[in-house]
Amino acid sequence: MPKNITIYTTNTCSYCPMVKRYLKSKGLPYDEVNLEKHPERQDEVFKMSGALTVPVTIVTQQDDSQEVVVGYNLSRLAPAIA
Repeated sequence: MPKNITIYTTNTCSYCPMVKRYLKSKGLPYDEVNLEKHPERQDEVFKMSGALTVPVTIVTQQDDSQEVVVGYNLSRLAPAIA
């Protein structure tokens, strides 16, 4: 089970609510960082993901390793949260 999940989102992202619904359906809590409310964190997420798009989901495991999932990509997200 993941130690922490953070989703970087924007208000206009159509895939962001889909990722949040998926995590809720699995009963997993997450922290959300809305980049429109916190633009100062855009460099942070870019350095982690290399992506200029959202959602970016960071899954931190118990051993502090991280899986970075860009977009609504269940083939990468599902094993990261397992």
